[in-house]
Amino acid sequence: MSTARAMTATNGEAVTAYPKVRRIRFRFGDPQPMKHHFVEGDIPFSHLVAVLSAAFPPGEESFIRSVRRFADQVTDPVLKKRVAAFIGQESVHGQEHRRLNEKLIEMGYPFVRLFTFPHDSRRQRLVLRIENRAPALAHLAMTAAAEHYTATLAERVLSSDEIQAIAEDPEVRNLFNWHAVEELEHKSVAFDVYRAVGGPEWLRISVMAVMYFFTIPVVTVGVLLSIATDPRGWHPITVLRQTIGLFRGPLVKGLMADLRTYMRPGFHPDDIETDYLVERWRQELFGAEGALVGHLK
Repeated sequence: MSTARAMTATNGEAVTAYPKVRRIRFRFGDPQPMKHHFVEGDIPFSHLVAVLSAAFPPGEESFIRSVRRFADQVTDPVLKKRVAAFIGQESVHGQEHRRLNEKLIEMGYPFVRLFTFPHDSRRQRLVLRIENRAPALAHLAMTAAAEHYTATLAERVLSSDEIQAIAEDPEVRNLFNWHAVEELEHKSVAFDVYRAVGGPEWLRISVMAVMYFFTIPVVTVGVLLSIATDPRGWHPITVLRQTIGLFRGPLVKGLMADLRTYMRPGFHPDDIETDYLVERWRQELFGAEGALVGHLK
């Protein structure tokens, strides 16, 4: 059972541990400036992080809209509160990644600008038209599948000492560790909404199958385009060597096999035990002497 739905006894009453909405603010480039290739001088890894950060705000805003389309059909009071927490967490994620993205654009990552557009822009209106014309259940199934992606990456980030040991900008690491914890806290919310409103298994699995097929090609093209717009990244031999290392490293190696479990009939995100990681990192980040206590607003 996930942390979001864990029940504990307090004075004889069951209490639900909902995902917690944390108002937080990161200080990118303060007190020390960020290095251009801020992940251990690794060009493709730095651009992968930049591309992921660029995609998070519009993606998470879309996730929120997909769940809100069914909010009035959710009758379970526990799930209603979990949905509210999911929306709150995703909203803060988008805000903080937008701030990082502004810093990345300033540092010379122009590809990030492609995903950074105002809410009243032409691109935003196009996204909304596409969403409104798509079947609502398919949109929600996409969100549930995407949450499996982020939860899988989050588990790898938080459970790998090798990933944590990679020399990178400390505030970017703080951002991604915080984000990872909250992705695990709410990993099953969209999935449970999908089930609660009668979403069929065939659609859930089919949507994931399409996303699964395009994941590596789309992300790879995005990273290559990002590198192409970065003159300081034009070192083909170095990029090739570092890319091979990235695919063989703890973040990517075996990732597709972990993602594939979602397509098993009867799968539920809580089948993958991550409560121990959430509790460990809650203490490390937000305990009495946690690393991010001073970042909370």
